[in-house]
This record gives sequence, structure tokens and C-alpha cells, in this order.
Amino acid sequence: MTKELRRLSLIMLAMFVALFGATSWIQVVQASDLADNEHNRRALYDSFEVQRGSIIAGDQVIADSVPSDDLYSWQRQYADAAMWAPVTGYINPVLNSATGIERAMNSELSGTAGSQFLSRIDRIITGQPPRGSNVLLTLDPAIQRAAFEALGDYEGAVVAIEPKTGRILAMVTSPSYDTNALAVHDAEAVNATYDDLLSSAVNPLWNRAIGGSLNPPGSTFKLVVASAALASGRFTPDSTFANPSSYVLPGTSQTIHNFDGAACGPGDTVSLATALRLSCNIPMAQLAIALGDDAIRDEAEKYGFNKSFQIPLTTEASVYPPGPLDDAQTGLTGFGQQDVQATPLQMALVAAGIADKGIVMNPRMVDRVVAPDLTVQQTVEDTQFGRALSEADAATMTSLMIANVSNGAASGARIDGVDVAGKTGTAEHGPGDPYTLWFTGFAPADDPQVAVAVMIENGGGLGQSGTSNGIAAPIAKKVLEAVLSR
Repeated sequence: MTKELRRLSLIMLAMFVALFGATSWIQVVQASDLADNEHNRRALYDSFEVQRGSIIAGDQVIADSVPSDDLYSWQRQYADAAMWAPVTGYINPVLNSATGIERAMNSELSGTAGSQFLSRIDRIITGQPPRGSNVLLTLDPAIQRAAFEALGDYEGAVVAIEPKTGRILAMVTSPSYDTNALAVHDAEAVNATYDDLLSSAVNPLWNRAIGGSLNPPGSTFKLVVASAALASGRFTPDSTFANPSSYVLPGTSQTIHNFDGAACGPGDTVSLATALRLSCNIPMAQLAIALGDDAIRDEAEKYGFNKSFQIPLTTEASVYPPGPLDDAQTGLTGFGQQDVQATPLQMALVAAGIADKGIVMNPRMVDRVVAPDLTVQQTVEDTQFGRALSEADAATMTSLMIANVSNGAASGARIDGVDVAGKTGTAEHGPGDPYTLWFTGFAPADDPQVAVAVMIENGGGLGQSGTSNGIAAPIAKKVLEAVLSR
């Protein structure tokens, strides 16, 4: 072989190796990123050329593919569409869009994930048609239905989570919509449906459980403030505060009141325990000012505030406002106002963190990804977000929350024979505007199986006459009972 021929052979070999490396990098390492890129229209088309994997909750298939007689080959169909809409979302090549699990797990469902490379090769070699993998969720159909039916026609959301694992057991939002109507391949029909939903005043496309238009958490945020107080070492449940029937915020002429306009029980002073049990605003504002906004913000962030989670849906970050805040602003945050904003998922995490002895787990919606031949391709592990408070302080918070349900402002969540730990909240907006009604809590208090958060917008249709104990707490009770009856 001549010197020139050897040189040419080496160049050709190097080019082949480079080409092989580049294509392997694209097909294996970058496959998931390319498939998930929202600008990659080719990936969306490809996902309809194969039989897309199913989305499964418990023993129920809640999304699967059926043959289509158009260029997309397959069309998605959804079971109990309105109930599962905030979970599954929808996928449609006509709209060039996908939401929910359909978007977050698109590469796995369409069989294009890097972890499925060997599976794709095997199906090619064996002559099998390409198929996507199935995604098995953490959600429980019975608990999802209980939450969906309890929420009914109220505008709002319900989230139930397993405190020790972070597994989401239910995620419901209302008003909802029919995902099947957004899965059809009739361009005119689907665009008309989408436009109607998008222009609706009640925003059915919002997943209020993890985003949408965030609401102030009201008195449910008092759990975070009380946690910060205990963690500081400066306060105990017996710490006392002045007990007037009205209170002028420092440096302002703004007067705040307790919800009923009266003092927080009898006496010139009131304890932290009583203030939490009766859900009084004035002593919690005084406590917040004494703590300072930095201490409250630090504690809130230990529960997950100011952070977006990937569950794998992307959640909107709940907010404790950036500082520095003056005393008046800090006082308002003491009862969940002054630009404090939260999702139901976030307030469920607060309850779950207290329930799990102070440890906050990362929330998640997926358990496993399973190939068509039932091979487990991916298992999602439980992971810890962090510690919000000590085990001793968590036990103290639990006892305070039990009193709130058994003999306080959250009595609507009582369950016979079961200690329920909980906290209601009534969030104010502009003068005359309807309240947002909240409840968060967990049960059984001595061995928590579930933490739940309920958020009801528009005062439950009753304006400022709707109460969190009368509307939100009973909804939570039904969800708790559904878990305890498993």
C-alpha cells in the first residue's frame, strides 16, 4: 500500500469515526432533549407515527392511543377526561402543542428517550413496529375521584400527597375541560374548542393545583410563621402577645382586625397556641414583626417557597416577597397577605413537612416507565427536599394543628375516631372582593398517611360570606376519608 493510500485510508477512517460518534451522540445522548424541545415539530409528528405509550394511574389506563385514518396514524383518547385533565394534559399535532404528563414525559411516551435506545434497536432487529413506553403514575384513582367529586363545581383545586414519600395521590382542578376535544385531528374543530377555552372568563386551561393565578394563602401561612417562631428558640406555644380587638400596623395608619372583629378570646394577652387555634390575625402579625421577614422567608423557603418543582410537570413557584420588608409589610405576611402567594401543592407540602417529622420530600407524580414488554426502564425514587423544622418542633406543630381541628377554627375537617391535624385560611383581596378559602392538614395525626390542601376561589360562589371551615375543610375531610378507607 502506498504512503498516499494509507494516508487517505486513515482520513476516511477518521471521518467515519467522527460521523458515527456524532450520530450516536445525537441519537443517544441528545435524544431526550431534542424530543422535548417545543420547537422540534418533527418530534411531535414522530410521536404520532408510533403507537404512543399509555398513561396509567393505579390499575386504570387514563390515556392511550387509537388508530387514526389520517397522516398522524394515531390519536390520543382520555378516560374521565375532565377529572384527569390537570394530570394528563393533552397532545395534538394540529395545535402543535402538548401539556401535562403528555408534554413532560413526551420522549418516554413516544419511545424517543435516550434510555429507550436499545429498545428501539431491538424492535427494529426483530421487525416489531415501534411503540412508546407506558408511564405509571403515583396517583390513586379512588382518591382522585373523591377529590374531583368533593370539589364539584367550585373554582379551585385539591392536592393530596403522601408525606413520607412525596408521591402525589390526587391532583384536581376546577373548572376543568374535555381533553378529548383537544386531541382530535380536525383542525377547524380543535382550534374552535381551544379558542373557546382560552377566552373563557373562568380559565379552565389553568392547572390551579400548581399554577394559574396564584392566591394568597391566608391563615394557612400561619403554620409557616409558627414554625419559624419555634425554630428561632425564642417562642413556645405559651408565648403571649397583646390582645386588642384592632391593631394599627407600625409606621402606618392601616388598622387590621381578627376575622370576627373581636379580640382573640378573653384576657389582655393571648398565647401563640390560642392564636393559632382560633386563627387570629393580630397576634400573628405581632409575632411576624418580632421574628422579622428574613426569618420567615428562610422558613418558608425550607418548605419550598420561591422554588419551582419538576414533578415532572413544572410548578409555578410560590412566593414569599423579597426583602427587605418594613414592619407593616412583615406583619401582613404573618397571616398570609402582603404579596405572599401560594399554590395548593405548596400548602400541601407545608402540611406534609410537619407530618413527616419536619422533613419535606420532593413532590412527584411518576413511579415508573415500563416498556411494552413490561420491562421496567426507569424507576423514580423518593428524594428529600430538606428539613423545615426539628422533629420536636414538628411534634409541637402537630399538636397545635390537632387542636385547630378538634376545638378550633378548622372543625369542619373532623373525622370520628381519627385525630386530624389541620389549618384553615381565608385570604382577602381588594375591598368587597370574594375571599379565597383554604384548608391544609394531614391524617391520622399519629401516623400520617396523607396531607391535603384545598383552595377555593371566588368565595365558593358566596363572595365574602363563604368560609374556609364551611367549604374548604369539608372537601378536605372527604379526601382524607378516601385515603383512610383504602
